Amino acid sequence: MKTKDYQKGLHILAELSSENLSRLTDAAPFIQYVQEQIIKNGLSQLGDVQHNFDGGGFTAVVCLTESHLSVHTWPEYGIVTTDVYLSNFMKDNQDACRNLYKAIRDFFEAEEINVQEVWR
Repeated sequence: MKTKDYQKGLHILAELSSENLSRLTDAAPFIQYVQEQIIKNGLSQLGDVQHNFDGGGFTAVVCLTESHLSVHTWPEYGIVTTDVYLSNFMKDNQDACRNLYKAIRDFFEAEEINVQEVWR
């Protein structure tokens, strides 16, 4: 297996706390916002899937040619979990990965509870 040219991608996993409950209850504004951020960071969206839960909260996954991002919200606890993974197959995407993660955190006006960066 040829691995000498392979550059690991960055995967950011985070648990966030937000008091902006209106941002935690409807996937549509999040998807619109994140689509703008994807373009701004020179990434390519393939599609998205989202689900609003009865009583609040949503799950959203956006598939990118570079990989993916996902968000899960629990407004009853003020919690958001997210992961953003971008490969480095065609170019170095570590700055775009960090920018996209920060944009997600900013959208929810959230504080970090736990953040991990994993190279894979």
